[in-house]
Amino acid sequence: MNENRHLRVGVIGVGSMGAFHAKELAQGVVARARLTAVCDPDRAARDRFEVPRFEDSRALLRSGLVDAVMIATPHYDHTPIAIDALGLGLHVLCEKPLAVHKADCEKMIAAYEARPQKSQVFAEMFQHRTDPPYRKLKEMIATGELGEVRRINWIVTDWFRTEAYYRSGGWRATWRGEGGGVLLNQCPHNLDLWQWMFGLPSRVRGFCRFGRYHDIEVEDEVTAYLEYDSGATAVFVTTTGEAPGTNRLEVAGERGKVVLEGDRFSFTRNEMAMSEYSRTTSERFTPPAVWNVTIPMQTAGSRHRGIWQNFVSAVLDGETPIAPATEGIRSVELGNAILHSAWTGQTVTLPLDAVAYQRALEERAATSRYQKPEPAPATDDAARANGADITKSF
Repeated sequence: MNENRHLRVGVIGVGSMGAFHAKELAQGVVARARLTAVCDPDRAARDRFEVPRFEDSRALLRSGLVDAVMIATPHYDHTPIAIDALGLGLHVLCEKPLAVHKADCEKMIAAYEARPQKSQVFAEMFQHRTDPPYRKLKEMIATGELGEVRRINWIVTDWFRTEAYYRSGGWRATWRGEGGGVLLNQCPHNLDLWQWMFGLPSRVRGFCRFGRYHDIEVEDEVTAYLEYDSGATAVFVTTTGEAPGTNRLEVAGERGKVVLEGDRFSFTRNEMAMSEYSRTTSERFTPPAVWNVTIPMQTAGSRHRGIWQNFVSAVLDGETPIAPATEGIRSVELGNAILHSAWTGQTVTLPLDAVAYQRALEERAATSRYQKPEPAPATDDAARANGADITKSF
């Protein structure tokens, strides 16, 4: 481990989440990393930091002041900035989602594969990969402890957002400015965990409601049905318009059932695999005997700081990234597929046709007649004073 070297980091986009990251770096929370520059078109936003400040990302990237950058801009800007940074030999950590659509993800990954320095690190801020419950469930699936997965059901409706939230940025909740709603802004974390633990499905049927709960043109309520070649089926439900919300993940496998909800991780384990029991028992109604196992663990992992520290160690020490950006395309593809299915009223087969999806999205942006309401006067500082979690405000 190189204890003497420090990583010089620039943050591009210091509005909401970018400001959070920049403050963490400036306060020395991330070991062996220093904030050395910020960039934002909003002068007031960038002037909050006592480091060199830039209005244009291209100037920051060519300033010689940074070894790595965090990209925390509106989603469409992730692609050109990342491609520029990678081409200049810089390390890149990108906020979620990797890009608005699969085709842009492919461009970013191509830029990474053509990077001038093979030691360059390209990672994504998927902080929930550090959470012990998801890590344990992934391990149980990988080792066969849960058996072959038969059914997945995730209800994640605790992403509540208000009208003031959607008015807080002109780019939010529009096809042209953001490229989507709950699937692209809040649920990239859930969709990443989904593909990380279960893999991508083969077929997707999405049902979306657009502006059901808010004055927006993008989706704020989603129900999706997913099918796997293994025969496993799944349902994913999410919204930003429901309070109180639920976050309950239930996974049924041959060896039993896992439920993650709140601070509880429960595993109801079959003493005999259910298919084997069904074939061999003389019972007609009685299911296999079970062991009820409660696994005590902390709900939250190291989250943002853990991803940051891993990123720094990946650059300075060659540590394996927890969330390599090359995997970020999968959550984007899954979200795109759900939307494309809802738009067409048809089941979508994966891999998704990236060009067809991009064309459909661009058509919606070009033909949109939506007029965004005036921005809300609330600030992040005011939100924090009222008890809001700024780490979820993006």
